[in-house]
Amino acid sequence: MIEMLKKFFDFCSKKNRDKFYAAVALGVLDALFGAMKIPAAFFAITAVLNDKIDTETFAAVIGFMLLGTIGRMVVNRFSQMLQTEAGYDTCAQKRIEIGEHLRYLPMGYFNDNSLGHITSVTTNTLEQMSDIATRAVMMVLQGGITTAVIAVGMFVFDWRIGLICLACIGVFLLVNTVTNKKIAIVADEKIEADREMVGVILEFIQGIAEIRNYNIHRQTGSRVARSVERKKNADIKAETTAIPAVGVQMLICKLAGVAISAASLGFYFSGSMELNYLITMLMCSFMVFESLDSAGIYTALLKVIGRGVDLANEILATPQMDINGEEISPENRDIHMEHVSFAYENRKIIDDVTLDIKEKTTTAIVGPSGGGKTTITALIARFWDVQEGSVTLGKRNVKDYSFDSLMENFSFVFQKVYLFEDTIANNIRFGRPEASMEEVIAAAKRARCHEFIMALPEGYETVVGEGGATLSGGEKQRIAIARAIMKDAPVIILDEATANVDPENEKELTEAIENLTREKTIIMIAHRLKTVRNADQIIVIDKGRIVQKGKHEELMKEKGIYRNFVSGREKAVSWKIA
Repeated sequence: MIEMLKKFFDFCSKKNRDKFYAAVALGVLDALFGAMKIPAAFFAITAVLNDKIDTETFAAVIGFMLLGTIGRMVVNRFSQMLQTEAGYDTCAQKRIEIGEHLRYLPMGYFNDNSLGHITSVTTNTLEQMSDIATRAVMMVLQGGITTAVIAVGMFVFDWRIGLICLACIGVFLLVNTVTNKKIAIVADEKIEADREMVGVILEFIQGIAEIRNYNIHRQTGSRVARSVERKKNADIKAETTAIPAVGVQMLICKLAGVAISAASLGFYFSGSMELNYLITMLMCSFMVFESLDSAGIYTALLKVIGRGVDLANEILATPQMDINGEEISPENRDIHMEHVSFAYENRKIIDDVTLDIKEKTTTAIVGPSGGGKTTITALIARFWDVQEGSVTLGKRNVKDYSFDSLMENFSFVFQKVYLFEDTIANNIRFGRPEASMEEVIAAAKRARCHEFIMALPEGYETVVGEGGATLSGGEKQRIAIARAIMKDAPVIILDEATANVDPENEKELTEAIENLTREKTIIMIAHRLKTVRNADQIIVIDKGRIVQKGKHEELMKEKGIYRNFVSGREKAVSWKIA
């Protein structure tokens, strides 16, 4: 239990940890104020038994009761505020910290770790911690403190009863430790089931178009149903394990009260305890374990909280790429790859590639699917670090750059565009957040998307759905190009940006790309002949190696993949229905 509490406090920032410590200190005051009823009752009982009820006694009793009641009201008010602020702020800061940490992880991490896992940790797990963890931690501490204060008071009144109370607390803690170990087992199952369910549901929602297209709703639906059923069973198992454990702890608390009452009566009848002490001890026997009983209920949650802390820390402990390089502004944007090799999960994807890309030239990368085209662009932009060889930009190794200063040199337009659930204007501004509305419109016009934006209900203030779901593929592509135009980076990487564009959008998209790439260094992965033919150099990649390199006319004179590629495209263009 102490280990779990320490883990939680270490998880908090110093500011929030100090707030929790202040709340604990206030908890001590709360326990002292709550214990005021014991001397108040003792004075009142003694006065009644001795038939000495006078103004002084009455004032003392009322004073103790008022001090205890008002003190608890004031202390609880500040303690609750501190707990709430610290709890919600801790989880908010951890979400931000995880988001910042993910920015600088190798892209391979996102293949090893499902979106469901990350989503589950940053939403469900941290949400539980903000709502439950704070209350559970403070209830456990508050219960322990209150019990300790009353137990000390019982020692003051009668050391024998104090020892019995201490023994009962020891039995409670022993049983609590055993039951929490049982709960710990099902806590891991519960968290894993929650993670799996979130991942499966996300996959189902994201793939809904394919599910409808191929009519596989039964298979995918049954998988969702199985994950939901597993989550339900894990929750039920957690409750059915916790309830008996908590019941045993409650029984011990009740029996401890009975033991103290019986001992007090025994001491009274043996003549070793006076009646006023007996009545006070009987009253304390009901009070001393009341808070410990509540604390015992919440200790069952500490393992879940500890596991949540572990999951968040696992993400934050994932090694980042070395991003603390220099703020470099290169003299030119010449790109050079020297004997670069890269493997993923023991499978070599890039094998001894050497490549030169001169500033303000266009390089087209073609080749069979899975040959390593996208990986080469990812290594150039340092989405991954090379395992052998080196990549330089402006004669400086890309590892020498701070990650942010390196990214200032690149803009990307991918085949699959992601737009955020925000206004179109803000989606374009992601290229340069401080841009004025006039600059946004100018970029949109160059990207050939101003007209369709103005046709939308709210124009540039129209909020697009998550991922840009409310726009067509060509419209999303042009907004992505406007975003890249706004950033105005010297190196543009186009990863099959026009592969799936319909004919109606092709002309506008082609013009938008021309506006984006003017006077830039262009690296394009393309399947369309017209986007490859005029490149300054064409690189043909197959099985991770450069198998051909040159201009269109040169490569057409060679037998190989490129000439086959062009022939296949020309046949496809000339094909017509008879």
